[in-house]
Amino acid sequence: MENVIIIGTGCAGFTAAIYTGRANLSPLILSGSQPGGQLTTTTEVENFPGFPEGIMGPQLMMNMQAQAERFGARIEYTSVASVKKTSEGHFEITSEDGTVRQARAVIVATGASPKHLGLPNEKSLIGHGLTSCATCDGAFYRNVPVCVIGGGDSACEEAGFLTKFASKVYLIHRRDVLRASKIMADRALANPKIEPVWTSTVREYRPDEKGEMRAVELTNLITGEKSELEVKCVFVAIGHVPNAAFLGDLVDRDEGGYILQTSGTRTKTEGLFAAGDVADHVYRQAITAAGQGCAAALEAERYLAALGVH
Repeated sequence: MENVIIIGTGCAGFTAAIYTGRANLSPLILSGSQPGGQLTTTTEVENFPGFPEGIMGPQLMMNMQAQAERFGARIEYTSVASVKKTSEGHFEITSEDGTVRQARAVIVATGASPKHLGLPNEKSLIGHGLTSCATCDGAFYRNVPVCVIGGGDSACEEAGFLTKFASKVYLIHRRDVLRASKIMADRALANPKIEPVWTSTVREYRPDEKGEMRAVELTNLITGEKSELEVKCVFVAIGHVPNAAFLGDLVDRDEGGYILQTSGTRTKTEGLFAAGDVADHVYRQAITAAGQGCAAALEAERYLAALGVH
């Protein structure tokens, strides 16, 4: 029986492991399908405190893992298929390979996966001119043209943010009107650096000889006309999918599938905590995920202390 199992290895999961490890709870971390989380797909991270010169995303996650292991955290590279709470009050976590582990408390830090278009060379371009986070990567694209794919509030917000850096921001949308709220749509369309590309979709990403984004191929959905649009980065803003389906009815979710926290990082199931992007559809930053991982660890420690586990 484990004291605490942490599901997920991003900023939230590793921070939770550092704190529960320092509390002598010997946490077990289950890595999930993407060890290290979304930061392993990025290049330089400039907005995580403590690194004035920036740090590569994979290196930051390796540092966090080493720090967690220093305090006794253990990591197993497996994905979780289901979690259930037994009549005795503990949790049974079943991995996709059928292994069942038991824990007194569980911290879910599985994040949210950005939706992409599913184009052939998509994976190879992530971190090389294809991203889903303007706040994370916008500053790398100063004085060059970029595009945002989407038509909702997030797409308009990302486009507006990018005008601080890019020379031009193309807002590509399948329809002839934005889905965003009126205030967000009006703000985006009034910005002289944002140019809408209506009733169009991206059919192909075109990299340069170095494997960096050079242009996208567009198809007009009304005329069928194809064209090339030169951009140095594509920001995909068509939503995220929280990685929480395996929890079943142990948690409540909002309309977007994000876990609803009842107080702090607690969920409706006693002893089950949620931290980071799996429950946060507002900020979605590495530092806020780390903060929630800290909070979840402290709350799990108090929960276990009330059970007599020290």
